[in-house]
Amino acid sequence: MPRPSSSVAILLAVAGALATDAAFPGRSWWPLAPVGIALLLLALRGATLGRALLVGWLWGAVFFLIHLWWAEEAAGAVPWLLLGAAEACFVAVFAGAWSLAARWGPVVRHPALGVAVVASLWVATETARGLVPFGGMPWSKLAFSQTDGPLLRFASLGGETLVGWVVVAAGALVALALGHLRRARVGQASGALLVAGALVASGLVVPVDTRAEAGTLRVGAVQGNVPGPGLDAFAVRRDVLERHVTGTEALLEEVGSGELDIVLWPENSTDIDPRRDGEAGRLIDRAAAAVDAPILVGGQRYGEDYRYNEAILWVAGEGQVDVYAKQHPAPFAEYIPLRDLARKVTDVVDLVSIDMLPGDEVGIIELDSPRLGRVVDLAVGICFEVAYGGLMREAVLAGGELIVVPTNNASFGFTQESAQQLAMSVFRAVEHGRATVQISTVGVSGIIAPNGVVMDSTGLFTADQLVADLPLRTSLTVADRLGDWPTVVVSAFALVSLLAGALATARSRRRQA
Repeated sequence: MPRPSSSVAILLAVAGALATDAAFPGRSWWPLAPVGIALLLLALRGATLGRALLVGWLWGAVFFLIHLWWAEEAAGAVPWLLLGAAEACFVAVFAGAWSLAARWGPVVRHPALGVAVVASLWVATETARGLVPFGGMPWSKLAFSQTDGPLLRFASLGGETLVGWVVVAAGALVALALGHLRRARVGQASGALLVAGALVASGLVVPVDTRAEAGTLRVGAVQGNVPGPGLDAFAVRRDVLERHVTGTEALLEEVGSGELDIVLWPENSTDIDPRRDGEAGRLIDRAAAAVDAPILVGGQRYGEDYRYNEAILWVAGEGQVDVYAKQHPAPFAEYIPLRDLARKVTDVVDLVSIDMLPGDEVGIIELDSPRLGRVVDLAVGICFEVAYGGLMREAVLAGGELIVVPTNNASFGFTQESAQQLAMSVFRAVEHGRATVQISTVGVSGIIAPNGVVMDSTGLFTADQLVADLPLRTSLTVADRLGDWPTVVVSAFALVSLLAGALATARSRRRQA
């Protein structure tokens, strides 16, 4: 298939980015993710390194600026534009790497090898995007677009790496099919499409166990809501706390006092430290006593010039009995790197007047359950931490039997941010074989079974409560056991392919000189 003209390449890149975004919540048209990748690969056909970088960046800019629109809602146009432009650079790197690797002789002769190479290059660049800069931004990984499709089950075998790899491989096969169709090779096109379809459908045969292995936990979750959307939603801090107290007491309309094992509150459900403020402590005590159950409270602990974002296990009459501090504060949201430079871009950074420090302990909360007669370990990831696969895996390996994701989505208004986050919680449920609860201040909150089925959920900016009996599980999935090895192997293969392609390009240029 010949190289497309510049205008056609631009149209293909834009269409591919739009299709890929539509695969994510809230449309969740998951089959469009491979289609979006196929259109990008067609736009890159025969591209020089420079052209590939530009086309890849364009695809990335369109995709990320649409997908991360919630950043504009929270921080304004300039930070949103900068974020989208920066994330697009990783797609540009992928495109440039593929333009070199595609010139490696074996890739030219064997299309199947090319499929493996392009999928590996994508995963390698996505991995890099989740690591740098400032700890990375794994949001928007292709794997998270597949939570309504059969590929989700692959999460239990190889996590984001395997699911993302299969999505891109399917997209590469679709691109091959379209290339064959253009040359009227109907048989070869049909073969490529059949392989792509079989690859996707094979996810249906992956077993996903949902049985309780260590009893069940009866959980209540409270979405208290806030006075209104936006950055100032927590200006009336005591009002937010009182809303969650009221929501906890409202649980008694569904269950009797003492029937719940734990009540889950979201991140920032109290921005008044109940360990220092007596009235705040009494309010939480009142709620915990009313339901006769511990409450996992989202709060903050302040020092002289620092703060921690914490999940505090609170028992009536005792106060804090366990605590987890967020390990991965969000850059430019919870702490400001390069503050003086960032202030020149937007004064919104000054709303973060005290930088958040990272916690240094694995995300485990130990819940003493009298009903079960033992301690139940809860794997906790606060807000954006659910996007960081390594953090959640560490908590599960440390004994987490159920995953809890307390989050605060109030700053993002009625955008798709919270739905995108719920998709990540769905992914983690299957990846680790654990029931999962995402509880938000304003929604979307959800109760998720270990097979990724959303059993119950809430709307945005409403006060609501959820109650569920959830299976406690202790076995480890294949993905848990393999850990980073799939990513290491795929990234190493991508690097070898890139170097081989670069050497082939250099030799070709020397011959032409």
